[in-house]
Amino acid sequence: MPVPVTLPRLSWGAPHAPRHALLVHGLGSTGALMWRYGTWLADAGWHATAVDLRGHGRAPRALDYTIGAYAADILHTAAPDDEPWDLVIGHSLGGAAATTASAASPAWARRLVLIDPAIHLSDHDRAVVGNSQQRSFADTSREAVRAEHPHWHEQDIELKALSAQQASRWAVEQTSAQNTPWDVREAAARVTVPTHIIASDPKVYSIFQGELAAQVTQNPVVTMSVVTGAGHSPHRDKPEDTLAHLAAALG
Repeated sequence: MPVPVTLPRLSWGAPHAPRHALLVHGLGSTGALMWRYGTWLADAGWHATAVDLRGHGRAPRALDYTIGAYAADILHTAAPDDEPWDLVIGHSLGGAAATTASAASPAWARRLVLIDPAIHLSDHDRAVVGNSQQRSFADTSREAVRAEHPHWHEQDIELKALSAQQASRWAVEQTSAQNTPWDVREAAARVTVPTHIIASDPKVYSIFQGELAAQVTQNPVVTMSVVTGAGHSPHRDKPEDTLAHLAAALG
């Protein structure tokens, strides 16, 4: 594993709650954009910690933006009680990093929930993601986010605009460049903890579908559900439905 950096945190819920969750955001975002999960978990009696990944938000900048480096950072992120994380929720890039981390160190977390995870990106998906990032950096205003996502909650609009202002554009571009090919399927096959994937709707847009989903769910610890009508960020497109999927996954 690469040498880790220490990631800044924010949290929801009582620090001495009996269960601890780590929230890992996607490319070009920040920990604050995981607030839907944080508030839901806190209301359910958990303590939830979100991090800014390297090159994002207030996190340290670096030269290494491989998925392995992102995974090293979250492996280095300990729960408040120094026990394994009871739950790790990872969106997109965060899902790829969490998968890699869990495969490398199964004792790190007791359970994973991956939100439309970037397990493998085709050339088409890489182009879609790249175009989305270019639009985000071209206009970092709330108005631009609202125009593209008029149905999002006002806090998501505010925080998505702020995330583009805070992120290193070079880091985001290097994340794509340094992960060519972008493929953690081998790590996904080695995961041994219960893992549920909450995928987006292919009819809207999803990076986890079809043959990829069929291959990954061959691992007997992996299950999957789809949020109907949601795009790549279901917690922003269909938050109530996404949280219902999370509740079902946690039993």
